Amino acid sequence: RLLPLLLLLGPALGPALGQGLGQTRFICTSVPLDGDVCAASALGTGSAEELKGTVLQLRETVLQQKETIMNQKETIRELTAKLGRCESQSVLELPGEGKGRKGFSKNTMGDLSRPAAAETLSQLGQTLQSLKTRLENLEQFSRMNSSSQTNNLKDILQNKIDDLEKQVLSRVNSLEEGKLSPRNESEERGKIESTLTSLHQRISDLEKGQKDNRPPDRFQLTFSLRTNYMYAKVKKSLPEMYAFSICMWIKSSASPGMGTPFSYAVPGQANELVLIEWGNNPMEILINDKVAKLPFAINDGKWHHICVTWTTRDGVWEAYQDGTQTGNGENLAPYHPIKPQGVLVLGQEQDTLGGGFDATQAFVGELAHFNVWDRKLSPGEVYGLATCSSKALAGNVIAWAEANIDIYGGATKWTFEACRQLN
Repeated sequence: RLLPLLLLLGPALGPALGQGLGQTRFICTSVPLDGDVCAASALGTGSAEELKGTVLQLRETVLQQKETIMNQKETIRELTAKLGRCESQSVLELPGEGKGRKGFSKNTMGDLSRPAAAETLSQLGQTLQSLKTRLENLEQFSRMNSSSQTNNLKDILQNKIDDLEKQVLSRVNSLEEGKLSPRNESEERGKIESTLTSLHQRISDLEKGQKDNRPPDRFQLTFSLRTNYMYAKVKKSLPEMYAFSICMWIKSSASPGMGTPFSYAVPGQANELVLIEWGNNPMEILINDKVAKLPFAINDGKWHHICVTWTTRDGVWEAYQDGTQTGNGENLAPYHPIKPQGVLVLGQEQDTLGGGFDATQAFVGELAHFNVWDRKLSPGEVYGLATCSSKALAGNVIAWAEANIDIYGGATKWTFEACRQLN
């Protein structure tokens, strides 16, 4: 490369060069990087042609760079246009942001394509239509045949429906985990979940012969999958309570952790009263976000009766498993009464009032005879409930009855008699 060099001739170069030259002149001369600067002064006007060639070379370089820049601009325009087309083909985000307890957020792993998602939803719809047809045939058959034949057919068909249901819910859940799930897919998924709930209710109605004659508390809820939409809701709220006893029959083998059997949220406090076994942690009872670890060992796939009692005075609590006290403590939210006007949910942990469910904290298993009292039960009363040795004691705040509970998202009801589990 040539380095442009200005050689100043005249007084500026010293007396020896300045004498006899007249007026000062500036001459632009190209000198090689490794050349002799002093020798360059001898070139004089003879380097004009070389300088001209350098200028032309620089001009050509500038033109080439300009052309390159124009090409880059064209490439940017093409990429911008493609991005615009991609954005125009995308659909609106689902309303609301996913969120979860303790900072967890809704799962956004995966990138489900729109055509594949639409095709999957179409297949789900066909599967549900098939289930409807089978149920309608079963219902017609039940009107024409004896109850024993009906029960046999019902059991066979129920097994098939259970298998299909797991496939359907699994595929719906995979859609839910996709990025930017479109609004219409969300609405379609909601319809599918609603239809599943309706189908299970119709299956339960096939047990009319048993259901009409059984007491209203002889049923269980089944949460077969770990989702953020399968749950049950108690129709009434809890009152203000200065003490409570909460008892239930429970069965689960889910791992890690069986999830959240129940949660009670009030305005301004999502964790007013929660029972949860999350991850590899032991089961915990939360009251106003204060925590006590419960010494339960029930995650073995067998039915267990558990009770938790508490009083606001000194925050004293007791835990019972299968009729025997397994632990106790104090200073659990002392002098904090349980607040009224909340939402009581079975099977999910709430992060907002009545919602904000996180699939990782969902209960997986079976639950029955969920009863709530506004007092501490005595050890004898708890033992009688767990061993069925006394007349059934119903909660005076929340009593276990089908009319008191609504189910959603595919949670199911089945006939259940606690005392038979002990035989």
